[in-house]
Amino acid sequence: MTNHSQKKFSRRRIMKFMALGVTIPIFDILMNHVHASKASKESMQYRDEPNGKEQCNNCMQFIPGKTPEAPGGCRVVEGSINPQGWCVAYTRK
Repeated sequence: MTNHSQKKFSRRRIMKFMALGVTIPIFDILMNHVHASKASKESMQYRDEPNGKEQCNNCMQFIPGKTPEAPGGCRVVEGSINPQGWCVAYTRK
Protein backbone atom coordinates (compact mmCIF):
# COMPACT_ATOMS: atom_id res chain seq x y z
CA MET A 1 0.00 0.00 0.00
CA THR A 2 1.19 3.48 -0.79
CA ASN A 3 0.44 6.52 1.27
CA HIS A 4 -1.19 9.12 -1.01
CA SER A 5 -1.31 11.76 1.71
CA GLN A 6 2.38 12.56 1.27
CA LYS A 7 2.99 15.52 -0.99
CA LYS A 8 5.04 14.89 -4.06
CA PHE A 9 7.76 17.37 -4.99
CA SER A 10 7.50 18.16 -8.67
CA ARG A 11 10.04 20.14 -10.67
CA ARG A 12 7.55 22.99 -10.89
CA ARG A 13 7.15 23.13 -7.11
CA ILE A 14 10.91 23.01 -6.54
CA MET A 15 11.41 25.86 -9.05
CA LYS A 16 8.80 27.98 -7.22
CA PHE A 17 10.60 27.45 -3.91
CA MET A 18 13.93 28.35 -5.49
CA ALA A 19 12.51 31.51 -7.08
CA LEU A 20 10.95 32.56 -3.78
CA GLY A 21 14.20 31.87 -1.94
CA VAL A 22 16.08 34.21 -4.29
CA THR A 23 13.40 36.92 -4.36
CA ILE A 24 12.91 37.46 -0.62
CA PRO A 25 16.53 38.48 0.19
CA ILE A 26 16.64 40.84 -2.81
CA PHE A 27 13.34 42.44 -1.76
CA ASP A 28 14.63 42.83 1.81
CA ILE A 29 17.82 44.55 0.60
CA LEU A 30 15.85 46.95 -1.60
CA MET A 31 13.42 47.85 1.19
CA ASN A 32 16.27 48.52 3.63
CA HIS A 33 17.92 50.78 1.06
CA VAL A 34 14.70 52.75 0.53
CA HIS A 35 14.24 53.25 4.28
CA ALA A 36 17.90 54.14 4.79
CA SER A 37 18.11 56.83 2.12
CA LYS A 38 17.00 60.12 3.67
CA ALA A 39 17.84 63.60 2.50
CA SER A 40 20.39 65.76 4.30
CA LYS A 41 19.25 68.71 6.38
CA GLU A 42 21.07 71.06 4.00
CA SER A 43 19.34 69.73 0.89
CA MET A 44 15.93 70.06 2.57
CA GLN A 45 16.76 73.57 3.87
CA TYR A 46 16.04 72.38 7.43
CA ARG A 47 16.14 74.96 10.21
CA ASP A 48 15.39 74.82 13.94
CA GLU A 49 12.81 77.62 13.76
CA PRO A 50 9.23 77.33 12.44
CA ASN A 51 8.00 78.96 9.24
CA GLY A 52 5.00 80.83 10.63
CA LYS A 53 2.55 78.18 11.83
CA GLU A 54 4.35 75.48 9.87
CA GLN A 55 6.62 73.42 12.12
CA CYS A 56 7.78 69.82 12.35
CA ASN A 57 5.45 68.79 15.18
CA ASN A 58 2.42 69.36 12.93
CA CYS A 59 4.00 67.76 9.84
CA MET A 60 3.02 64.31 8.52
CA GLN A 61 6.70 63.35 8.15
CA PHE A 62 7.63 64.06 11.80
CA ILE A 63 8.29 61.14 14.18
CA PRO A 64 7.78 62.47 17.75
CA GLY A 65 10.37 62.03 20.49
CA LYS A 66 9.67 60.64 23.96
CA THR A 67 8.10 63.93 25.09
CA PRO A 68 6.46 66.72 23.04
CA GLU A 69 9.53 68.95 23.59
CA ALA A 70 12.14 66.25 22.89
CA PRO A 71 13.79 66.05 19.47
CA GLY A 72 12.27 63.47 17.16
CA GLY A 73 12.95 62.03 13.77
CA CYS A 74 11.68 62.47 10.25
CA ARG A 75 10.68 60.11 7.46
CA VAL A 76 12.39 62.38 4.91
CA VAL A 77 15.25 64.23 6.64
CA GLU A 78 18.17 62.49 8.36
CA GLY A 79 19.24 63.22 11.91
CA SER A 80 17.63 64.64 15.03
CA ILE A 81 14.69 66.96 14.34
CA ASN A 82 13.50 69.82 16.53
CA PRO A 83 9.69 69.72 16.98
CA GLN A 84 9.63 73.48 16.31
CA GLY A 85 11.83 73.14 13.21
CA TRP A 86 10.85 73.36 9.55
CA CYS A 87 12.02 72.25 6.10
CA VAL A 88 10.80 72.26 2.51
CA ALA A 89 9.34 68.74 2.93
CA TYR A 90 6.75 70.14 5.35
CA THR A 91 3.34 68.54 4.82
CA ARG A 92 0.52 69.59 7.13
CA LYS A 93 -1.22 66.79 9.07
